[in-house]
Amino acid sequence: MKQRGFTLIELLLALIVSGILAHLAVPSFKHLLQSQQRHSAAQSLVGGLRFARTEAIAHNRAVVIHALGDDWSRGWRVILDLSGRGHLDEDNPVLLEHQDSGQVPMVGNGPVKNQVRFSGLGEPVFSGGGFRAGTVHVCTTDQAESLYQVVLAPSGRISLRSDRAEQALCRSYSGSLALRAASEPAAPWAWRK
Repeated sequence: MKQRGFTLIELLLALIVSGILAHLAVPSFKHLLQSQQRHSAAQSLVGGLRFARTEAIAHNRAVVIHALGDDWSRGWRVILDLSGRGHLDEDNPVLLEHQDSGQVPMVGNGPVKNQVRFSGLGEPVFSGGGFRAGTVHVCTTDQAESLYQVVLAPSGRISLRSDRAEQALCRSYSGSLALRAASEPAAPWAWRK
């Protein structure tokens, strides 16, 4: 009676081939995951801005969306600005909050550096009253390059663009991300305020 099965050499050869294939696939998979994280972070911010604008129109009052810790990559909070002091007033009600890991670099230009205020008409305004427009860039971690742009128009329209372009604002952020990652604990609940 002849036995059927695999020899030890055939099993080892199959194991080696599958190991080589896995080794080749891991970098591509890692790149795919990072790309999805960046796109998800951009989509989340767009959703938050649209929510803030809608709530401002619905309540006919100023609504502020601000970056947590003055850093969009850590998340954002939408508040109904009853006092006119924005996020500085703890008594203003929080409408929505989104926390993130801070691993996806996001940086805004001057007008939207760390907050956006919508008037009761849904227009982005400065606290003094002038119209505001700007762009939040979703950057790569290793280069000074913007992959996604969350664009806020003076009319209040919010759009997401995916133009790959060199961005000076991303340059200043890439070094601080590595420094912050090395100096902070990996678990969000272990962060100190």
